[in-house]
Amino acid sequence: MAESLWHATTLGQNHGMPKGPDPENRAETPKLMPIANTFAYLMLAVWPVVAWIFFTKLDPARALIWTVLGAYMLLPPVIAIDLPMVPDFNKYTIANLAAAAAVVFLLKDRFSLWPDAPLGRALIVLYVLGPFGTVLLNDDPIVFEQSMLPGTRIYDSLAEVANQFIVLLPFFMARKYLATAEGMRAIIVALVLAGLIYSLPMLLESRISPQLNLKVYGFFQHDFSQAIRFGGFRPFVFMPHGLWVAFFGMMCLIAAITLLRVGPAMVRPRFLLVAAYLAVVLMFCRSAGPIVYAMLLAPAVLILPRRIQLLLAVAMVTVVVTYPLLRGLHVVPLDDILRFASDLNAERGLSLEFRIRNEELLLARAEERPWFGWGGYGRSLLHDPVTGQINIIADGGWIIALGTAGWVGYVGEFGLLALPVFLMGREALRQPAAALSPFACAVTLILAANLFDLLPNDTLIPFTWLMAGAVMGHAEALARDRRTALQAAFARQYKPQRTIL
Repeated sequence: MAESLWHATTLGQNHGMPKGPDPENRAETPKLMPIANTFAYLMLAVWPVVAWIFFTKLDPARALIWTVLGAYMLLPPVIAIDLPMVPDFNKYTIANLAAAAAVVFLLKDRFSLWPDAPLGRALIVLYVLGPFGTVLLNDDPIVFEQSMLPGTRIYDSLAEVANQFIVLLPFFMARKYLATAEGMRAIIVALVLAGLIYSLPMLLESRISPQLNLKVYGFFQHDFSQAIRFGGFRPFVFMPHGLWVAFFGMMCLIAAITLLRVGPAMVRPRFLLVAAYLAVVLMFCRSAGPIVYAMLLAPAVLILPRRIQLLLAVAMVTVVVTYPLLRGLHVVPLDDILRFASDLNAERGLSLEFRIRNEELLLARAEERPWFGWGGYGRSLLHDPVTGQINIIADGGWIIALGTAGWVGYVGEFGLLALPVFLMGREALRQPAAALSPFACAVTLILAANLFDLLPNDTLIPFTWLMAGAVMGHAEALARDRRTALQAAFARQYKPQRTIL
């Protein structure tokens, strides 16, 4: 059973006009919002105040991290405050806007929108303005015998451009405030603390089943059948799905292992206990993918030299950015992959086969409008020709981006997320090992794993963009230092010699 089944069916059909993409299903499947209690909307409304307090009590780096990460951990998923003429205010947009407002109005500071690299600037333009092309080429309705999907309108493009800019706010701010080695360390420490805090509700739900979102916010955020795995329950807490929780647990574990490797000898036993505890918590998440990521990344962080860690991250991201092209050319050995997965676990093999078969159908659909995609309202999905009901599941972030926004949207989004990793890989080959921060290497590896997870899932969250911005800023700082050192060395070598007469 695909992990995103709930998004396509349980919420039903609602052919209203969404103003921006839903962060948990970027195919924008038309749907009804779940009924949440007043406290859920109160929490969304009060988060800007919480962010303001963070920025008054903490330094800008930690305040930014906890504004974005805290909202992801604590605010209600799926629901949003729906206001006219603006993108919906959900847990992601509220956190991003609250952090930006605190920077501009409280700190009275500015942050640049433009990376140093011209390619980075081009990708930002492509990502933010690409929706205009998508809207202009999808103004035709899709008609079924008993219903229809509306065509896109200029109104949709304006809201979508605003939404794209809001999505990038953590990227812009992290590039300014988290680009240093200390900023990278702050990310790692925050992940460890967040993992320890969240481990308690995670373990509770693994024992009693996911109940906290229902008890606190008045609704269950997914299909309950998705919570049952391997003879127990997967925790959901206040995240969209158990997979998101498990991936979060994996990130926290890798952060703890980073501290274990670089921490002072006297406190390493303490970090070892923390890492072992978070590894147990991850096992109770009962999600195979994040466990496999942890098994691969934990030894890399613990043993490999920093340069090799960064090159491993580059290799992972290279697979991600080339995967859609290879799938489109039908050169990926899908049958061999399916046989291997089935031999490991028959149930997981069937799940993978379900995903791959759906992706093949969605790829064929995307090829009909390859450059700018089909737009929102579920237009990129397949529907029953009579009722218009969706009869396919979109799971991977890559296929959702490709179908919704085409190659232009895919290159803009995935290129902007991948570029920081490639820039760090370039510095890994040009910098002395001592110049490579172990915290920056760990964050780069976690970011690469997040991008890799966008092949089977759509786990793209604001914290992903925050890590990408931090890595981008750090790589740019390393490059500037390297160029300054080269210029100084060149000046010393060719300094004119004074002639004594």
